[in-house]
Amino acid sequence: MEILILAFFALGYLVLAGADIGVGMVLPYLGRTPGERREAIAAIAPFFLGNEVWLVATAGVLAGLFPSLEGSLLSGNYSLVVALLLSWVIRDMGLWLRGRLAGVRWQGFWDGAVVAGSWGLALSWGSLLSDVLLGIHGPLALLPALLLAALFATHGLSFAALRLRGVLRERAAVLSGGTGEGRTYALTATALVAIGVVAGFRLPLAPGTSGPLLVPLILTLIPFLVASQAWVWWTFRHRVTGPSYL
Repeated sequence: MEILILAFFALGYLVLAGADIGVGMVLPYLGRTPGERREAIAAIAPFFLGNEVWLVATAGVLAGLFPSLEGSLLSGNYSLVVALLLSWVIRDMGLWLRGRLAGVRWQGFWDGAVVAGSWGLALSWGSLLSDVLLGIHGPLALLPALLLAALFATHGLSFAALRLRGVLRERAAVLSGGTGEGRTYALTATALVAIGVVAGFRLPLAPGTSGPLLVPLILTLIPFLVASQAWVWWTFRHRVTGPSYL
């Protein structure tokens, strides 16, 4: 049961947050003007904070149910974890601060932070998965990381195509054949899940001793998390019609 809980949160994060990471990666392509970039960001604005909850939950499950695995992942990939956290902070700073002032330079700087942070997240996750799946370290790990980053970007484009309208949707749907964004999103989501599952089989998933105490508590909280996520998706199910609060 502990392994299923970890898989639920980790795979949920890859699919859900992979979309907003991907949108941030391709932001310069989607938005050619500050207004277009703001509208493209509106595609992920209602979701990105909720998606990050899945990562926090994954870290909590690792610490509570798989302490030895958490220790080996952190100590063996310290620089990657630091890069991932810095990228996460930079990306979120860009999303929150870009709209606080109206200046073109201000917004352009923070748009750049969104892009840089999103690429940092994708490459950090790619390098971490490269280490787990292939045992590759150093410069050679960059190639698998780039491949996963490309998958994140494609996932983000398909999500943006599902959310945007007009010319922004046309740009986002460049890989979806114009109207196949739902199919493309399903394919990229499946690919992310497959990579996560394969990585899981490569990990030493030996649960700790806290399972009997923590598993019932986690199982009690999961329906509330899923319900809140479903409510957000239902509330913002329509295509974006203009800029968001970001």
